[in-house]
Amino acid sequence: MSRLLRAYRLGHLSLLEPLQAEAPRLTGDWHVIHLASMRLVTIGFDHVDRSSEEVVAAYQEEHDRLLQRRLALTDRASKRIGTTLGVTRTAEELTEVCTEDFADLVTVDLFDAVLDETGMGSAEALTQRRVAQRSVLDGCPESLLRIDEAHSSPDASEPVRALTTGRPVLHHIAGTEMPTWMAPSESHGRVLRALGLHSVLLVPLHARGAPWAWCSSCASAPRPPSTTTISCWRGRSSPGQRWPSTTRRYTRERSTALTLQRTLLPRHTVRQSAVETASRHLPAGSRTGVGGDWHDVIPLSGARVALVVGDVVGRGLHAAATMGRLHTAVRAFADIDLMPDVLPTHLDDVVVRMQREESRDGGETSATCLYATYDPVSRRCSLASAGHVPPTVVIPSTTGAATPASGVVEWPEVPIGPPLGLGGLPFETGGFELREGSLLVLHTDGLIAADRTRDVDLSLTTLHGVLASAPEPLEETCDRLPAVLLPSRPADDVAPLVARTRALDPDHVATMDLPSGPAAVSGARGFASDGLTAWGLEELSFTTELVVGELVTNAIRYGKSPVRLRLVLQTTLTCEVSDAGSTAPHLRRARIFDEGGRGLLLVAQLTEHWGARHNREGKVIWAEQALPAAGGPTAEGTSPRLEPT
Repeated sequence: MSRLLRAYRLGHLSLLEPLQAEAPRLTGDWHVIHLASMRLVTIGFDHVDRSSEEVVAAYQEEHDRLLQRRLALTDRASKRIGTTLGVTRTAEELTEVCTEDFADLVTVDLFDAVLDETGMGSAEALTQRRVAQRSVLDGCPESLLRIDEAHSSPDASEPVRALTTGRPVLHHIAGTEMPTWMAPSESHGRVLRALGLHSVLLVPLHARGAPWAWCSSCASAPRPPSTTTISCWRGRSSPGQRWPSTTRRYTRERSTALTLQRTLLPRHTVRQSAVETASRHLPAGSRTGVGGDWHDVIPLSGARVALVVGDVVGRGLHAAATMGRLHTAVRAFADIDLMPDVLPTHLDDVVVRMQREESRDGGETSATCLYATYDPVSRRCSLASAGHVPPTVVIPSTTGAATPASGVVEWPEVPIGPPLGLGGLPFETGGFELREGSLLVLHTDGLIAADRTRDVDLSLTTLHGVLASAPEPLEETCDRLPAVLLPSRPADDVAPLVARTRALDPDHVATMDLPSGPAAVSGARGFASDGLTAWGLEELSFTTELVVGELVTNAIRYGKSPVRLRLVLQTTLTCEVSDAGSTAPHLRRARIFDEGGRGLLLVAQLTEHWGARHNREGKVIWAEQALPAAGGPTAEGTSPRLEPT
């Protein structure tokens, strides 16, 4: 501005030439001429100074206004773009901000090569896919290009030039001529010409130095993009330049977490003779990220089954990996038949060990878990909760029909222990008997408390209403629960597990109390032989008598009274021998001249599975045999009740 002021002053000095030429004809007094010249110069300079100050003030005011507009645009964009980490929603937010401020039609196209994690050097790398578009013009169709439609740009086009330079390109549309990269077909050209577009601003979006997407902002004649708009898009903090990297990392992490979840969770429902089950796993929406909810159905010895539901605190890949570790640990502990209150104690030790192994900056690892076992022989459900919500039970009517609509919905009293990860705190076992055909519904808290605004009591009332009028198929019940309780995309993972209980026919269970003494072995063998004959399983008599003899001998020799033999006929034949002792048997290698030590080895070789489980009264040694192809109960499905000999 100082140079401009000097130029104005030098220009006004030219006024002295007419004065010097005219003044001598009016007066010969050079002193008067000098005073007149000085007065004229002063007046001229004052005018120049006032004019220049007004020019400077007007320039500064306009500059500040444009700067404030740019800062306001950047601030508004930073608040409204990137509220979620989903790619599609973020692109839609970008179009909304641009159409409100300076554009009439905005489109966002993502490169397929970037999304597929391939390089940008191939010919297919410039293929783009429309993910969002928005227009404020009247008569504009909803979709110039359909969402998710692929297209490409010619080599010498403006988009390629912008991609090469990495800078926005402002292209003015001359008359009604539409470039081919804007209108790939004649129909597109007619639509764009009818809109009266004046210019288009092409902005390549970058993430970590690599192109990620295009943002095309089209304006009609009344409001073309200004230089401030272009300079705003060129900055590192421009709207749309900051979100791609974060969104891309989040999308990749979310996809990995979902894949990990699907790999670790049960892919299909395994048929169980004790219960009929159905389950779902609904990951949280993209706004919050994938959680660590899981469920499982684990077969146990003695025709029993374990139902498990758990929830890892946190989001993302770390939560999914932690879920996988806990899911594996629960299966391992269930395989050795730990009691319901003992299993959470060992699982708590696993979480504490994980906390010690992880860095302190990673945050505390915590989880909740509900572990329940159901015995179809006694129809008793035993469960323990580690900070998890208790299950919901639907008792069928006394008429015998397992119709949930005529049943009673209950929320049993279950002692809830501390969450996993606190260490050193006890857990309690709760239990109750279930009528045959009862529904046992386990779920994570996302089903009733997906966000803080929801009333948990109201959600429980709705849950009870859905279960009270639930249809007969469990798969339909699993579909109705999230549909009614979660009308929108869940903010937390949801993992409902629904089980309908079954009761084992009493005629398929044979029990005999054994006296202490070697003579009880022969009686146990005879009882087993008679039972197999009544069940039509004479083919298994030799093996079963040998297994029963070895198990009863060990119980009498090393265990404590009382000793009991139980045969359970289900999908397999299970032989169980229980006693009051706590010593667990184990396989050992017998030497050539050893007189004993081969009993359990024979049992392990002759049966498919064997093991031991402990309870409050002592221990149970069990062995399972597969049924013959044509074996099993009689055609009527029942057999005479066995009486102990």
